[in-house]
Amino acid sequence: MKAMILAAGLGNRMRPLTLHTPKPLLRVGGKPLIVWHIENLKRAGITDIIINTAWLAGELHKALGDGRAFGVQITWSDEIEGLETAGGIIRALPHLGEEAFVLVNGDVWTNFEFKHLLNVELGTALAHLMLVDNPPQHLKGDFMLCDGFAQQIEDATAQTFTYSGIAVLSPQLFAGLDDGKRPLAPLLKTAMQTKQVSAEKLIGQWVDVGTPERLADLDQRLQS
Repeated sequence: MKAMILAAGLGNRMRPLTLHTPKPLLRVGGKPLIVWHIENLKRAGITDIIINTAWLAGELHKALGDGRAFGVQITWSDEIEGLETAGGIIRALPHLGEEAFVLVNGDVWTNFEFKHLLNVELGTALAHLMLVDNPPQHLKGDFMLCDGFAQQIEDATAQTFTYSGIAVLSPQLFAGLDDGKRPLAPLLKTAMQTKQVSAEKLIGQWVDVGTPERLADLDQRLQS
């Protein structure tokens, strides 16, 4: 199984920290966010990793190289400007191949072990999402979780969860789509209408490192 780490974002909410450092290279617990993911994937036996870039791509290349220093093989998918999540994946599909792959947002942190994703069997599904309890900054959540499937929120009183940015995706989710800027959420919501997006709750710690304050808080927790 291959993996793709999304690392092309501008990191506007993290400025001024991201003026000269791409967000996935910001350090917590003594190492860059993206290195936590690379090491986690390596522990799972996933060593073929594709990383997309746009903002400050050269800094990511310089820091990670071809991945040999981490015991993995990194393939770079460089974008002149960010293509959003689905657009970045579509651009990288030639590297990802025809089998299901792990997707990880480069700007989240988790101690969830990616080895558990090796047990995901998509079957007729096009995606399997890892969901988390809604964090304080996103209390309305993204989806409902019903009988092992993610569904769009239809009832304001229903229990909802937040997409963690960690998933297993089938390349067929993007079949027939042209290269270009495109978000992932509409594709997932369309697939949900035919129950083609399975999901489960992530067991472990998870942080969306979206602000300098959350970065500093996470760093303090990991250092202690």
